[in-house]
Amino acid sequence: MNYRKLGRTGLKVSPLCLGTMQWGWTADEETAFQVMDAFVEGGGNFLDTADIYSSWVKGNPGGVSEEIIGRWIKARGNRHQIVLATKLRGSMGPGPNDQGLSRKHIIDAVEASLRRLQTDYIDLYQSHYADESTPIEETLRAFDDLQRAGKIRYAGASNYDAWQLVESLWKAETYHTLRYDTLQPFYNLAGRSEFEQGLKAICEKYGIGVIPYSPLAGGFLTGKYDRDKLPESERAESVKKRYTNEAGWLMLDAVRSIATETESSLTAVSLAWLLAQSVITAPIIGANTVEQLQSNLTAVELKLSPAQLSRLDEVSDWKKS
Repeated sequence: MNYRKLGRTGLKVSPLCLGTMQWGWTADEETAFQVMDAFVEGGGNFLDTADIYSSWVKGNPGGVSEEIIGRWIKARGNRHQIVLATKLRGSMGPGPNDQGLSRKHIIDAVEASLRRLQTDYIDLYQSHYADESTPIEETLRAFDDLQRAGKIRYAGASNYDAWQLVESLWKAETYHTLRYDTLQPFYNLAGRSEFEQGLKAICEKYGIGVIPYSPLAGGFLTGKYDRDKLPESERAESVKKRYTNEAGWLMLDAVRSIATETESSLTAVSLAWLLAQSVITAPIIGANTVEQLQSNLTAVELKLSPAQLSRLDEVSDWKKS
C-alpha cells in the first residue's frame, strides 16, 4: 500500500481511513476486532472515531467506539503502528460545559478520550463541528497547549464551512498557535458541490489534508440502489431523497459501466475516483463485516484512466445542473 502525507505534515497514513462510528451499534465488539485486524493486515494504519459515537443508540452513553478501539489496541499491542484520530464537540453529559469547544471542555474531553482509548496521546484531534459560542482562538490555544503537553500530535476540523476554516487559519497565524491540518468534509462522486464550491480551493492553497466522510453516498454508490430496486430502511429514505433522481441514475450508470470495463465494483470505482483527486488524502470508509472491508480495499489498487475519470467528472458535474 502506498502511504500518503497527511496534508502538509510529515505524518504518513494509508490512502483509506477506517471509520468506526458503527462499533457498538451495527457491529459488535467481536466483529469490530475482526474488521480492524483485517484493515491492518491489508496495510491500513489510519482509524477515525469520535467521543460521541454512538450516543444516539438506546443504551449507548457515547464513548463506546473509543472504548472498543482502546481494548483492541491493548490486546494487539500495536499502538505505535496506528494513526489514531478522534473528535470532540458533541454533548457528553447533562451539564452546560459537557459539550462545545471551550478550553474547559477540550481539556476534560481529551482526558476522557485518552482513558477510553487506553493511550497517552492522540495523533489527530478534531473539532467535530464548529462552536459559535466559543472564540476560535480559545479553541486553537487549548489545542496548542495539548500539543505542547504531548497529548495530541495534530489538530483537524470536521464539518466546517469555508469561512470558518479560513477564520481558523487566520487566527492561528495571528495568535501563533497550531492550526487545523486536516478537514473532514462530506464529499463523494454523487455529492460534490458542498466541498467544491469553496472548501476545495482553501485546502489546496493551504496544504490541508482532506479525509472525506460518506465517500459512498450512504450506500448509493455501492450498487444497492437501482431504478427498479430500492432498499427499505430509515437510512434508505434519506438516500432516496438526496440521490434518486435522473441525474443520480445517469451518474450511477456511468459508474456501473466503468466497473464493468475495469472488472471491479461500483464501490471500488467510486472510491478510486476520490483517490484520484489530488486534494484528497484518505476517504473514510465504514465496514460492518470483513467482506465489506475487503470490497473497499480493492479501490487502492484500481487506477482509472484519464478518459474514465473525465467521464465521471462530466456526469457528476454539479455546475451544469
